[in-house]
Amino acid sequence: MSLPTARRAQEIEAFQVMDVLARAHALEAAGRRVLHMEIGEPDFTAPEPVVEAAIRALRDGRTAYTATLGLPSLRQAIARHYGTRFKTKVDEKRIAITSGASGGLLTVAALYVNPGDEILVPDPGYPGYRHFVRAFEGVARPLAVSPESDFQPTAAMVEKAWTNRTKGVLLGSPSNPTGTLIEPAELQKIARLVEKRNGVLIVDEIYQGLVYGVDPSTALGLPGNVVVVNSFSKYFCMTGWRLGWVVLPEQSVREFEKLAQHLFIAAPSIAQHAALAAFSPESIAVLEERRAEFARRRDLFLLELRKSLAVPAEPRGAFYVYAGCGGDAKRFCLELLNREAVAATPGIDFGANGTERCVRFAYTRPLPELEDAAARIRRFAASWRAA
Repeated sequence: MSLPTARRAQEIEAFQVMDVLARAHALEAAGRRVLHMEIGEPDFTAPEPVVEAAIRALRDGRTAYTATLGLPSLRQAIARHYGTRFKTKVDEKRIAITSGASGGLLTVAALYVNPGDEILVPDPGYPGYRHFVRAFEGVARPLAVSPESDFQPTAAMVEKAWTNRTKGVLLGSPSNPTGTLIEPAELQKIARLVEKRNGVLIVDEIYQGLVYGVDPSTALGLPGNVVVVNSFSKYFCMTGWRLGWVVLPEQSVREFEKLAQHLFIAAPSIAQHAALAAFSPESIAVLEERRAEFARRRDLFLLELRKSLAVPAEPRGAFYVYAGCGGDAKRFCLELLNREAVAATPGIDFGANGTERCVRFAYTRPLPELEDAAARIRRFAASWRAA
């Protein structure tokens, strides 16, 4: 007789994209050339100064645990980054280095969510939001966001959804899967509303540096209890290094630290030493060139994709396009893969608000591949509509 697992494990949903990825790998093993647009990570690697810093740290034997909150020098570097890039003063003591943004979000959920507490999350939105809340016996209440608000929550939505069980709001800007941004004025309205209700506003800024046509911004400095989660994965192109950070209200830092001590001990030490070089002028120059390249990719792919599929809200950040497919998104993705060898993510991974008819494409491929992918999608979409 098998031992039953906890309900939280049984209720966590699998990533549908993993079915697509497994099928893509099978097609590649059979000799087909698959254009991967399903996985949300840059196709660039860490800048050379970061790699060299990691090598030096290894050779110097800097492989022991760091303090749970991270290397003081890295916390200082992040604080300087906010001052230089965003003209926002942040006390380094409020910064905690984490094992990726996922580790940060998980610990933030542990910090604030009691059993039965509600956290309002956008739908569609990153699936980890609802699963992290559920892991600590909270309730992730979906906000049905729409193209009219660029798939971002509004203060009116938050006010209408707020109950006496609501603890806070968790949102992402730029967002996954839509690549849209929340307007700073609207975010400030939400922050003031949450402050009046003595809640917490958690803003996922993991794609912060990857914005196009506007300057990147931060939620830091907004009123009330504001928590910002960020990462070295996306803009800094360090996904596998598993390094992120959280900026906390001052009064919450010690409680966060105690949780992190037991959940993770500390973020990877080699990654922390390497990340110090991510803020060097040489690294930032490389990363800004890559941001410009992502902008070119977005412009080309968006233009071409709109010839075959509807894009309800223009993406202004991250590296995703969220498009309507006019039917069963899971079947659309699997048939697109089988027929045209283009791998994409079905929208049902991101919630239940119309997601069964939407698809996410990651334009993390060189321009020639994106042109090829768009042509394949256009050919497939014509037959899909005719079927």
